[in-house]
Amino acid sequence: MRLNLPGVLLIEDVQCCVVCCFMYQWLIDWIRMASLVARVGREHQRYDGNFRLVSGCIPYKVAGDGEGFNSDWQHKLKVLMVSSPNRNDLVFPKGGWEDDETAEEAASREALEEAGVRGILKKNILGIWEFRSKTREKACCLKGGCRGYMYALEVTEELDNWPEQGDRSRKWLTIEEASELCRYDWMRHALEKFLQLMSDNMKAAGLADYCATATTTLSTPNVMALVL
Repeated sequence: MRLNLPGVLLIEDVQCCVVCCFMYQWLIDWIRMASLVARVGREHQRYDGNFRLVSGCIPYKVAGDGEGFNSDWQHKLKVLMVSSPNRNDLVFPKGGWEDDETAEEAASREALEEAGVRGILKKNILGIWEFRSKTREKACCLKGGCRGYMYALEVTEELDNWPEQGDRSRKWLTIEEASELCRYDWMRHALEKFLQLMSDNMKAAGLADYCATATTTLSTPNVMALVL
């Protein structure tokens, strides 16, 4: 017997509400994912002379108990790297900078497409590097030259599904681990710049006593050119 008492939710009603909420959230997630499609092609690619312009970022977070930075801050700092098909080394998200976006927007887009993360892109650019692709010499332009703009991205959202999930895996690493596994010398140099940026930010916040641990110098072999 079912009693229809005013203001009283029956078990059937609660179950129905739970199912409806679950279906609604599933629909929202499906629509959201359907709109996340990785850009392909070079029709809108930016070039500067013989250089193909690319933009990327170093996604990061502070792991641990939520206490923020302390004397062990460098070990709590994690950076996110992604893999490429048929390779064991890792890279930071990066890709072509297109003519309908800024370098900052391109960096954020690549982080979403390749690593499935969103966040706050720091205004201070880590640097601009000119380099030659090692694995696909003609991938950047006729002479294989690229000019890469790199930023730091504080991750605030990590998606369960993302556009290039089928081709790439992602992994959170310490600074030391990232340096060892990084494929490109110029990205390793960007990681060093990132570490220095974090140290400078801590000094500005009055945490100078903790910055002595940020003196690690990462190995940065030959980079074609660095533009500051």
